[in-house]
Amino acid sequence: MNLQHPSGLRDYLLGAPQADPSSSGPPRAGRWSVERTMLDRAAGTRGTFTGVVIFSPDGDGGLRFHEEGTVVWPTVNWPAGDNDTFTGPATRDYLLRPADTPDAMDMLFPDGRPFHRMSFSPEASQDRHWCDPDTYRVTYVRRGDNEFSYVWDVTGPRKDLLLESVLCRLPAATAQPDGLGSNP
Repeated sequence: MNLQHPSGLRDYLLGAPQADPSSSGPPRAGRWSVERTMLDRAAGTRGTFTGVVIFSPDGDGGLRFHEEGTVVWPTVNWPAGDNDTFTGPATRDYLLRPADTPDAMDMLFPDGRPFHRMSFSPEASQDRHWCDPDTYRVTYVRRGDNEFSYVWDVTGPRKDLLLESVLCRLPAATAQPDGLGSNP
């Protein structure tokens, strides 16, 4: 599904503009719930991540990507081999920079190193990232005005993972003052 808006992907991620753009309030931010399933194909283990992703303007025409939530992942206690489950907080951050077309943004690590291109256009919705010695392949799908997904297929001598994420836009009313909240 292609984005037809002149500001493209950036505006899609941020959502509707403020009713009064001249207001002195905080800049708009796109808030999305995220549900992720994680499969380690080599170990046969499955886990989940549930949380919130916030896209916020960075002042240079790009966006900050902040994700936080709870990860649930099976663990093995060595040497006994007992299976257990880790449940705990997880966060990650990226930067998104405008690309050469409005329906794409280049995703960077927080230190500015390139990661991959994010796009929903059919010709650019797939990308890859080499992280020696493994290859990360990503596919983005826009499912509608308020939902998109992406799948990471990670293969190599160290990793054999499949990570599937679905993001749904949160109504502005669900945000807490710190910008991270959910419905009370």
